Amino acid sequence: MAAPALLTLHETYVTFGNKPLFDGLEMAIHQGDRISLVGRNGAGKTTLMQLITGARELDGGERWVEPGIRIGYLQQDIAFQVQQSVIDFIMHALPKELQNDDHRYLAEKVLEPFEIKPEAILSTLSGGQLRRVALARALVEDPDILLLDEPTNHLDLSAIEWLEQYLRAYRGTLLCVSHDKAFLANISNKVFWLDRGRIRVCPRGFGHFDEWSTELLEQEARELQKREKMVAMEMEWAQKGISARRKRNIRRLEEMKKARDKLRADKSLFNKTIRKIELEPLEASETSRVVGEFIKVSKTLRDDKRDTLILDRFNLRIMRGDRIGILGKNGSGKTSFIRLLVGELLPDAGKVKIAKNLQFSYFDQNRALLNPKHSLKQNLCPGGGDYVDVMGKPRHVRGYLKDFLFDPQTADDLVGTLSGGQRNRLMLAKVLANPGGFLILDEPTNDLDMDTLEMLEEILSRYDGTLLIVSHDRDFLDQTVTKILAFGGNGEVEGYIGGYSDYMEAIHPGSITKKSDANDTKKPVQKSENAAASPAAKTPVKLSFKLQYELDHLPATITKLEADIEGFKLALSDADLYIKNPEQFDRTVRHLERAQKELIKLEERWLELEALRESMAH
Repeated sequence: MAAPALLTLHETYVTFGNKPLFDGLEMAIHQGDRISLVGRNGAGKTTLMQLITGARELDGGERWVEPGIRIGYLQQDIAFQVQQSVIDFIMHALPKELQNDDHRYLAEKVLEPFEIKPEAILSTLSGGQLRRVALARALVEDPDILLLDEPTNHLDLSAIEWLEQYLRAYRGTLLCVSHDKAFLANISNKVFWLDRGRIRVCPRGFGHFDEWSTELLEQEARELQKREKMVAMEMEWAQKGISARRKRNIRRLEEMKKARDKLRADKSLFNKTIRKIELEPLEASETSRVVGEFIKVSKTLRDDKRDTLILDRFNLRIMRGDRIGILGKNGSGKTSFIRLLVGELLPDAGKVKIAKNLQFSYFDQNRALLNPKHSLKQNLCPGGGDYVDVMGKPRHVRGYLKDFLFDPQTADDLVGTLSGGQRNRLMLAKVLANPGGFLILDEPTNDLDMDTLEMLEEILSRYDGTLLIVSHDRDFLDQTVTKILAFGGNGEVEGYIGGYSDYMEAIHPGSITKKSDANDTKKPVQKSENAAASPAAKTPVKLSFKLQYELDHLPATITKLEADIEGFKLALSDADLYIKNPEQFDRTVRHLERAQKELIKLEERWLELEALRESMAH
């Protein structure tokens, strides 16, 4: 027997900017649903949440809510009173009958993993701290339907893991928007896919979404092909028919034209849905073999309240081509480490050495490079004009925006009108235009949709420069980095080989289990408090599955690349190629240079993994 519906939307019609955003949308939320809401940036996820809460009126259709149902909503921005304390902000949001000592105690317990003091004044908190306070308030409200909009933004890994456990035990109904794939897979038992103004429902959790959505799109592609053949047959009939037959079949002709026009519109929408961001491989500028080095660096941050030790006689050598992921609790020193690296902070003791002529590209999670009062075009072309310098080549700004899934017509829109995800996409467009030899990304996945996230993973996998990523997105780290720096606070920093899963396996052997839906009955693995302190736990006795798989497949990849290089050299051996086809000549030269760089990188990686395997074997 199906669970009762708590809220429904029927024949929903909503406009945005005088254009229909939803037209005939249907949706039902049932008791016990733990829904992952996904869709591209701009698809209407935030608007849908506002319709659910009743904060936004429907332009047409019906909204029905079971009487007595309370809806809680964690939104992106919060409003508060001057000098209001955190605990007052939380308690005032509760119904009067819940403003008691029991819920005050609950609020204080919820604030603990977020490292926020109940008596703290909201106006003194950072943007990330305010987000954690808003999340705490949403959880303490304990509504029948809880809506969460990017709840993991600004949370460290320990807080994210705590939130996962809390939500898995949550008795109410849940709807969540998040870019964190691992988080969604761990908390959901259903997916709402907001696609072209309608909702498609996957009856299983997010861990099954990719397979399910791919099957849907493949089926839709087959149906479009069938319709295309039918319309082609009708067109052929119309062209061969005599004048009298046309007069007798005017209605059929009109229906054929409507079918053709609708087919064109549906194909256009389908192509937009399956379109991915495709960019040329990022080309890193040449750098020396040693990119940067920390030599016995110590750093303490001081303010009126306390001193915070960030680094304590810290040593690190960053080599060209390193792919480093940085994780740790909020306030443990991750951002300060980056500021020391780029020269914005000076060490109290020791030295930070950077290679000469090294070019940094820095993605700042606060989007400081974007001016919200300027247009998209002005932000990409600050010097004026219509062209963006993309790795030394001029690109028209509208065409470059289209590469990042922006409508070229929005080039003159103000950045301040964009959603959070769209702003992050614009930041990526700005930073990736000229990544230089050292690319630094500070929480780049916040607010991104899944398609953009996959694009970013793909393009970073082909970047041949040095990469440093600060992120709490576990799946993203697994896909992009090969080394982890874990900041533990109080100057403690530990290094690990591999991605996030390898890091977890190193500090808590056996902790990595297969992803499951939120309605699975398996209990989460409990961490041992002494695991991190055990030296033996930090060194696995053999390569992880991921690293062993990489090592096993590297020789075949190297062999294929060597064959490609020989092919490029053979093509360039034609003395007349430049005269006959100068564009092909230039393209082949670029491919050859890129392949030779990639070969060096792969050979060095193979030697690194072989050395690691041998050291573990002994």
